[in-house]
Amino acid sequence: MTGQHTAYLLGLGDDALVYAQRLGEWLTRAPQIEEDMALGNIGLDLLGQARSLLTRAGEVEGHGRDEDTLAMLRDEREFRNVQLVEQPRGDFAQEMARLLWFSSYQVELWTGLVDSADTTLAGVAGKAVKEVVYHRDHATQWVLRLGDGTPGSHARMRAGLAAVQPYVAELGEDHEAARWAASEGVGVLPSSLAERVNAYVGEVLQQATLSMPDPPRWHARGGREGIHSEAMGFLLAEMQHIARSHPGATW
Repeated sequence: MTGQHTAYLLGLGDDALVYAQRLGEWLTRAPQIEEDMALGNIGLDLLGQARSLLTRAGEVEGHGRDEDTLAMLRDEREFRNVQLVEQPRGDFAQEMARLLWFSSYQVELWTGLVDSADTTLAGVAGKAVKEVVYHRDHATQWVLRLGDGTPGSHARMRAGLAAVQPYVAELGEDHEAARWAASEGVGVLPSSLAERVNAYVGEVLQQATLSMPDPPRWHARGGREGIHSEAMGFLLAEMQHIARSHPGATW
């Protein structure tokens, strides 16, 4: 089914695109210049993933939409990313908590997609899995440093983990497009990744003298169906401003 194939690719591509936008906000704002560069490079890796995935989604869809059209001319309800990646930039500890969860998920995701029946997606996975292992290691080192550091850094790391916790479960929720993709050998079920993701994050937290936050009273859901938080509209307004202000322009 072309529609489900497209939706699956858009979900993966939108995750990468939207998080790349958020990570770009750290340039000149990170604790040190080396971290400006590191987060910028992680964002560029994700942007590269997004470009390949959105290009492939446009090809599968067959309506003539390319990567730029899909990135810059869709409205909020057409985006299929999880709500974790769209949340506003918090402090550095909160960002490292978000990056740890998201990169741990992506490591398992791309590892599972290297044998995708969609050969283009498999090719993207082969390159991406090498990148996201680095992303995960970067987040891991910071969580260890902050968690097992001073009382102040420990408290901020604990608060950062609690802040992102309501958005974590959505990473492991199966949705219609993922179920189709898994049944056709194109993709993997998010629920099949959750145990390994949770185990990795749990081990990092233990080493960092931290504990997993208490289960939240609610958790985000619906991002894969185009249901987003308030933050998404503001993010898109900034990200799409130039393209929408100058339709048809090239640079």
